[in-house]
Amino acid sequence: PMSITAPNSLNIAPASISDYRQLAAQRLPRQLFDYIDGGSYQEITLQQNLHAYDKVALKQRILRDVSQVNTRTQLLGQSLAMPVILAPVGLAGCYAKRGEVQALAAAHHYNIPFCLSTVSICSIEELAKTQQNFWFQLYVIKDRSYAIKLLNRAKKAGCNTLVLTVDLPVLGERYRDIRNGLSMNKSVIGSIKRAIDIASHPYWLWNVAIKGKPLVFGNLTEAVAGANSLDDFKSWVDSQFDASMTWQDLKWLRDHWQGKLIIKGIMDSEDAQQAVALGADAIVVSNHGGRQLDGVPATLAVLPEIAQVINKQCSIILDGGIRSGLDIVKAIALGADACMIGRAWAYALAAKGEQGVSHVLQILHNEMQTAMALTGVNQVDEINDKILFGKSNKIS
Repeated sequence: PMSITAPNSLNIAPASISDYRQLAAQRLPRQLFDYIDGGSYQEITLQQNLHAYDKVALKQRILRDVSQVNTRTQLLGQSLAMPVILAPVGLAGCYAKRGEVQALAAAHHYNIPFCLSTVSICSIEELAKTQQNFWFQLYVIKDRSYAIKLLNRAKKAGCNTLVLTVDLPVLGERYRDIRNGLSMNKSVIGSIKRAIDIASHPYWLWNVAIKGKPLVFGNLTEAVAGANSLDDFKSWVDSQFDASMTWQDLKWLRDHWQGKLIIKGIMDSEDAQQAVALGADAIVVSNHGGRQLDGVPATLAVLPEIAQVINKQCSIILDGGIRSGLDIVKAIALGADACMIGRAWAYALAAKGEQGVSHVLQILHNEMQTAMALTGVNQVDEINDKILFGKSNKIS
């Protein structure tokens, strides 16, 4: 077969997550790039997540001994090289050949957790073959028996941490996906546009679509018999969002999962308290990356109140808008114990596979070290709102 070189119009080596975003936009078909890059409706919340960090100023301190800066931390009994988790990202295996396996390898190398999505391309069992530990993410789905099957498969694979995503009782409309023909009814014109989009990205077509097969939801093949394309899975997945689920209904989960339980999708202090009452070991303050209810505040804006109410009763993970190590330091200063990154690692995976994800983690680590040193702290547990300039900063 002919060799197809990867496009790279950046004239410099990527230095930031923003650079990796540009590379991902060049490498991926537009429909896939927009799927990971976009948000719901007018994308106001997506932008709020990003810009919230601009409103938080760090306090620079001088002449302190910062010769021993250490980003290591403890989370849920696990020692991490830095307070970062690779968030569950659907369709990651469409961004690079067997993408979830590549991302897990990078996370394992840097000693941080990787969380596998329910709607991943690579299955639980494919990741288990790597003999590297990972977390598993489960959606609240109507088919409880299949949910239990997934939990049992995760247990068998050695997963000890479950992330339950609770903010999809219904699906937020994503205009980019509608325009690209990824959602709603597929028209003939839309199908042609999608085909042209894919054909105009030969590197992706050869390296991912052909060499990266099968491009199906690896965890759901038993649920959707005979499915051989992502479109075949879509109607089943869409039918599984459960708008009737309540806190009371979640008690069945504890009967079937004895490992660590993380509730993802918390944006309200009362809901955070409910999660603690349910027995959650951690919560993820998340608005689904601005992909669900548009017009809600940035996750960073609601974090301080939630952290105050929780008062160390469980760990708090912040999700949404992290694009640098400085962002991580700001989030921890405002009450987070760790941060989840989603788009950041997906961009890097699309751009340069495992090598790209590893480089992004190195970037975050270096930036975090620098921010800690210049604010005068040596350890993660020393990071608090005293390193912020003006504690009364409004982040809304």
